[in-house]
Amino acid sequence: MAEKLRSINWGLIFLLSVIAGIGFMVLYSAANASFDPWASKSMMRYGISLVLLLGVALVDVRFWLKAAYPIYLLGLVLLIAVDLHGRTGLGAQRWIELGPLSLQPSELMKIGLVMVLAHYFNGCTVEEVGRVRYLVYPLLLLAVPAALVMKQPDLGTAMMLVMSTGGIFFLAGVRLWKFAIAIAAGAGLVPIAFGFMRDYQKKRILTFLNPENDSLGAGYHITQSKIALGSGGMWGKGYLEGTQSHLNFLPEKHTDFIFTMFAEEFGMAGGCVLLALYALVVAYGFAIGLRCRNHFGRMLALGVTFNFFLYVFINTAMVMGLIPVVGVPLPLISYGGTAMLTLMFGFGLVVSVYIHRDVRINRRGESES
Repeated sequence: MAEKLRSINWGLIFLLSVIAGIGFMVLYSAANASFDPWASKSMMRYGISLVLLLGVALVDVRFWLKAAYPIYLLGLVLLIAVDLHGRTGLGAQRWIELGPLSLQPSELMKIGLVMVLAHYFNGCTVEEVGRVRYLVYPLLLLAVPAALVMKQPDLGTAMMLVMSTGGIFFLAGVRLWKFAIAIAAGAGLVPIAFGFMRDYQKKRILTFLNPENDSLGAGYHITQSKIALGSGGMWGKGYLEGTQSHLNFLPEKHTDFIFTMFAEEFGMAGGCVLLALYALVVAYGFAIGLRCRNHFGRMLALGVTFNFFLYVFINTAMVMGLIPVVGVPLPLISYGGTAMLTLMFGFGLVVSVYIHRDVRINRRGESES
């Protein structure tokens, strides 16, 4: 145990803690210089999540190989439970009450899907990955949770599940021409899919194409976000001095649009520093994955890191108006319990891969000498 503790990648944990510290600071500002109601709870959740990360990291990566399907199935059961008995909030049924806890199972599924796909591709040869029939099963592993998430409805999380799976397929060695066919087929189905979308989802897409058309209605969020980003300038207005956020023009300033609030107070320079910290975390994760000697650990670390990258990219692109508005939080910054717990659980898996990077695992999931 002492040897494992010494082997933990403390540099990665330090980076995560720095980003979380920035999050506490921004949530304190969002509440008008008060730790309540967001910053104090976020600090407590990070402390619990950090203990979870260390606990997960010390467990042998071979255990997580065996636990991949049980965690995936648990995520499916919770998604079905949300459909049957879930709590509705902001027009969507995404949460389930487990005693004093309020969980969003779709967040757990993001990690569970990565684990089960890493398990599957660990048992495939390069030749098998190149054959279409070997991709049907992992596509089914994606389709079931994606359909349940879409039913909530939660288009943003469903998109993340699809993109995360696509990233793992690419890392596993799926040929590029297959991606080209899938993208072309998806583009052809867009008009059909648009007809099945809910009214608010259609409105989000139309607003993305022309936000000024309804700047006080459907386009209000993104219009105010752009105003706040622009008003921050290069160096920002100063900590606790953001006008758009503190005068309540900026909606959801403690969750989806928290990057906008940060950039208004610290400017483009502060935003670039935060993005650089995120880039360092991604670099750490990919370096750990590429260093691992077993295929399961390699796919697991790369998959979790790519999932983290999607969080950052989608949230920041959304608040800048580069993509339609979807409900994706900014990792370790936005207020939210389930997202932080599952994210830190995922990085616990990454650190476990780092500690056990020299463990050999064959295609059947057994240890090799």
